[in-house]
Amino acid sequence: MSLYVKDPQARVDHAIDWSAYLAEQSLVASLWTVTPEEAGGLMVEADAFEAQRSTVRLGGGVVGRIYRLTNRVTLSDGQVDERSVTMRVEER
Repeated sequence: MSLYVKDPQARVDHAIDWSAYLAEQSLVASLWTVTPEEAGGLMVEADAFEAQRSTVRLGGGVVGRIYRLTNRVTLSDGQVDERSVTMRVEER
């Protein structure tokens, strides 16, 4: 799992390139989640996906908190997979 740092006032984009894992499949669905969910916490503002890549725009976050951002995708053959990254929020 990768670690990223985000300012609480910043709106940042994050993407996962799934092409190395797909073996002739493509993405047909993508869902981004943040754990823990809390008031003022890190939030998904927008998300999208293409055949081999998923993206998310993140906002907010409480200074000093660490969040897990998870992308769960469904592939064209029905398989489901997910990847997670860690986001730490601090003033920058």
